[in-house]
Amino acid sequence: MRVELFESRLLLADIGRLVRCESPSHDLAAVARSADVTAAVGSALLGAPPEKIVLDGRTHLRWRLGTGPRRVLLLGHHDTVWPIGTLDRLPFEVREGVLRGPGCFDMKAGVAMIFHAVAALPGLDGVTVLITGDEELGSPSSRGLIEAEAGEHPAALVTEASADGGALKTERKGVSRYEVTLLGRAAHAGLEPERGVSATVEAAHQVLAVSGLADHSLGTTVTPTLLSAGVTANTVAAQGEFAVDVRCRDVGEQRRVDQAIRSLEPVLAGARVEVTGGPNRPPLEHTASADLFVLAAKLAAGLGIGPLEKAAVGGASDGNFSAGVGTPTLDGLGAVGGGAHAEHEHVLVAELAPRTALLAALIGELVTR
Repeated sequence: MRVELFESRLLLADIGRLVRCESPSHDLAAVARSADVTAAVGSALLGAPPEKIVLDGRTHLRWRLGTGPRRVLLLGHHDTVWPIGTLDRLPFEVREGVLRGPGCFDMKAGVAMIFHAVAALPGLDGVTVLITGDEELGSPSSRGLIEAEAGEHPAALVTEASADGGALKTERKGVSRYEVTLLGRAAHAGLEPERGVSATVEAAHQVLAVSGLADHSLGTTVTPTLLSAGVTANTVAAQGEFAVDVRCRDVGEQRRVDQAIRSLEPVLAGARVEVTGGPNRPPLEHTASADLFVLAAKLAAGLGIGPLEKAAVGGASDGNFSAGVGTPTLDGLGAVGGGAHAEHEHVLVAELAPRTALLAALIGELVTR
């Protein structure tokens, strides 16, 4: 495998096709249109159409190449966080070696890289490509599909964008999300506040209790986020709620925090606390990626594009699910750049060919093992 095999011009053309088809996760019609475009780009390079899998109205694409035993699963997603119309403000463009456009870094460049890397291989038997359409929502419909596919493969490669400086993502925190509801009793705030039970005050107690579950020495963050209570300014609030975002490096910490949040008790007499939600993604622990990173570093050196760096990150991906079922998983193999979910989202064009060559070399090595 040689870097020169991958023409940035061709990669850029396909990335442009994907980026120009806007695909916000919440818009089912937009995701369906994006699936059609992604299928067309992939089919032209892979020589076969994908299976379209529609779950809860969301369109996912799967190519199972060859008839032999499954060897390697390639994971990506074609949905983005950007609403329809963003292209009018942030059009797809390439200028001075930088590619821009909504979703280019997270992760339409990575999807195009999968297609070009696989197409460059002399043999495709045992390769599975799975491109989902709801990752930015937490993969509610595709999680089971990802886990089932990962369970049939000895390795998974994820072309989410790289970490800073092009580092591969060898560790991702697990994610849990909760909604804590506080139930009190309404009363007039001026005439008889003592007859009420304030959900606002109860929320204050519970926000502090939840915040105290964090353990920064272990990398565990527990962050209350959205908060609301009451309906008018002169009424003791009868109900309130707040959201909680939890990130943990290992399953033990994820379970500890889960048990603690579910065990919250009210502080005010007459108040009630209800908790919904729970773990959304298991951690991608460093042990899941260690051997694959060593292999990637060796192949990168052979391609003359090393040394590779690795990083532990707080954000999650579908790689958390493949690692969660015990499949060795290496993430961050996609574009080098920055600004995911931000208006300065961008991809460094000079890194596209080398990174695609590395991806192809990894796939080839795993297929022939």
